[in-house]
Amino acid sequence: MKWRRAVAEPSQALPVVLLPALASSSWAYPALEVVHLMGLALLLGNLVLVELRVWGAARTLDIGALSRLALPLSLLGFGLMALSGMLMFATQPAELLANRFFVWKLGLVTLAGGNAVLFHLRGGLQRLDALARLQTVLSLGLWLAALVCGRWIAYA
Repeated sequence: MKWRRAVAEPSQALPVVLLPALASSSWAYPALEVVHLMGLALLLGNLVLVELRVWGAARTLDIGALSRLALPLSLLGFGLMALSGMLMFATQPAELLANRFFVWKLGLVTLAGGNAVLFHLRGGLQRLDALARLQTVLSLGLWLAALVCGRWIAYA
């Protein structure tokens, strides 16, 4: 495919000096994986707290205050995952684009992001209704499925 060839050219993704260092360093790629996992922990840990509150857990906690604390941390986690993921992708784009688990992971992350946008656009935190609860189950399922696909990338 034409777009795969364009993306697969590493010099388009990173400065020429950085890419060889990432690809050849014995510690750079594992360090990126650690950052990726830290981002995942921040994202999922905070999302689960908010989702449990949507389901009625800890009713004494104000959902507005909880979400003002947890959602920025979730976004920070997503940002860490996106940045580290792009850097890891740049070291082997052709191989990753050919990996079905990588493609599935990207699709699941896109769906999870779309679900989050819809949740907040419809005021799910204010409504706390059945649809909000359904969207939190969908959110957790999509992120966990993306996690599983991410883990299987190395084995495909």
